[in-house]
Amino acid sequence: MKKYIFLVAIVFALASCKTLPSAQSTAIGTVDVEAKLKELGIQLSPVTPSTASIVKTVRVGNMVYTSGHGPDKPGGGQIFGKVGGDLTLEQGQEAARLTGIALLSSLKAEIGDLRKVKRVVKVLGLVNCTPAFSQQPQVMNAFSDMIVKIWGENGRHARSAVGTNALPNNIAVEIEMIVELY
Repeated sequence: MKKYIFLVAIVFALASCKTLPSAQSTAIGTVDVEAKLKELGIQLSPVTPSTASIVKTVRVGNMVYTSGHGPDKPGGGQIFGKVGGDLTLEQGQEAARLTGIALLSSLKAEIGDLRKVKRVVKVLGLVNCTPAFSQQPQVMNAFSDMIVKIWGENGRHARSAVGTNALPNNIAVEIEMIVELY
């Protein structure tokens, strides 16, 4: 009988612990992301659904994984070309910044409120560049700096910045990221 009571107590204890993560997952952070975006002159764009067999974001538990996004211009179109050839370092940085805005737009469409972002965890940045170009980290800094300006320390993330000889449709930059939600 004592074993039975002990097991019942353990089951109730574990059941009560399971309610904590779901309660935490609805929490909202204290960073006013919308105000930060306005302060930085960033306007998110409407997100069009993916027409391929992939989606722009996938949520697993309290993590969101994004597909690679490209540098969408506010008026339409994208930035094309190779950094170090067709494009300068500064133009590559603008492409990284615009790609970040596209990512934030998709992220907001997925989670509804960017204050739900607890931390930006990992970023992969691909820079379409000439073989001699070696400043991929400087290109990606435009993205990373923007994210840190929005979320502060919680925006600091692990990152890879890789140069490649080609990206889809010759876009200048492609970025994907992983974020943790409250």
